[in-house]
Amino acid sequence: MPDENELESATNLAVTLAWACGAVVAAYLVGIILTWGLRRVGRRSEVLCDVATLTRRPLRATLIVFAASVAVQRTSDDADPWRGWVDHTMLIVNIATLTWLLTSLVLVAERRMIARYGGGAEGEVTDADRVWRRIRTQVTVLRRLAIAVVVVLGLAAILMTFPSFSDIGTTLFASAGVLSVVAGLAAQTSLGAVFAGMQIAFSGAIRVGDVVELEEGRWWGRIEEITLTYVVVRLWDERRLVLPCTYFTTTPFENWTRNATEIMGTVEFDVDFSVPFADMRAELDRLLAANDQWDGRRGVLQVTDAVGGVVRVRMMVSAPNAGALFDLRCAVREGMVDWVQRTPHAVVPAHRIKPAPAEPDRPARRDTATETHRVASSLFSGSPEAERRGRAFDDTVDYEDEFATTNGRA
Repeated sequence: MPDENELESATNLAVTLAWACGAVVAAYLVGIILTWGLRRVGRRSEVLCDVATLTRRPLRATLIVFAASVAVQRTSDDADPWRGWVDHTMLIVNIATLTWLLTSLVLVAERRMIARYGGGAEGEVTDADRVWRRIRTQVTVLRRLAIAVVVVLGLAAILMTFPSFSDIGTTLFASAGVLSVVAGLAAQTSLGAVFAGMQIAFSGAIRVGDVVELEEGRWWGRIEEITLTYVVVRLWDERRLVLPCTYFTTTPFENWTRNATEIMGTVEFDVDFSVPFADMRAELDRLLAANDQWDGRRGVLQVTDAVGGVVRVRMMVSAPNAGALFDLRCAVREGMVDWVQRTPHAVVPAHRIKPAPAEPDRPARRDTATETHRVASSLFSGSPEAERRGRAFDDTVDYEDEFATTNGRA
């Protein structure tokens, strides 16, 4: 049978649980009322509206945990065996919910800073919103850094609730010199990426929404996200290229929207020497005037080279942004190809072949047999036997007649 102390402890536990449940319900209702009140007031204040929207859950969680902690402390005795670990658990949960609430307030500050400067539509890059994109990039990086600091401080506060942590801290501080060297070597790459991310955010080299070209034209796309350690580039074909922040601080790249979004591009053609340039310029003007992507700043046709049997023609056009320029170049290229097919003149490069002049009369070929006979005669002479050897090398002599004549003489 349980003794009197156990019965009293169980009774106190039941009472404490009842009060704690009541406190939780009351705190939840208070949280709902606070959220409703903030939204009502937020009709005239955008800040309070953002606070009510972004802190709704962490605020209710914080109120619930705080109310439960107060109920446990007020309705129970310190001598209860379960009181120690319950108080410790409630303290840890309190720190966690407060950390959550602080991170939500950081999100509120980020939203207010971005909304203050406004911005263009999603995916639109114009010259008017360059300040907004710069502020957005910097605020986003600062938000991530602030959240990381708040979370680290929350974890440190939780660890400080354990008595053994002070001993661990003493040991760590005693060997701080060795640990700092080891940590520096181990985190060299990570810390370099973090500092590179902060440098990108505040130097303005790239911003969220900028159009960049990477690897000498291999990739081009729009900056979609900048974090403390990596940058996400949304390529033209909707793929995402994730690069470390150190890439943009150590590798050359092109930023097409650094100071302005207007951009120029070229379309090149190889045509024949007989091409009518006046008609070609008139066709280019017609194509540009009929295209909405052309901003009217630049539209010229120039002859840039005339070697190798062809004429190199370059058409320079301009557009309000990189996406429009790509579409404009494709339209101009297609229209000029259609003009080449329709024009009655010879526009396609023709390869001309000029016949070679007739070769002058060559001198008569030397008589090989006579030359051989002359050489053989000069080599073998001085006696009848030597002359017979010389005649043996001469294929113009009938050796059988020569042999018969020689034997007859003999």
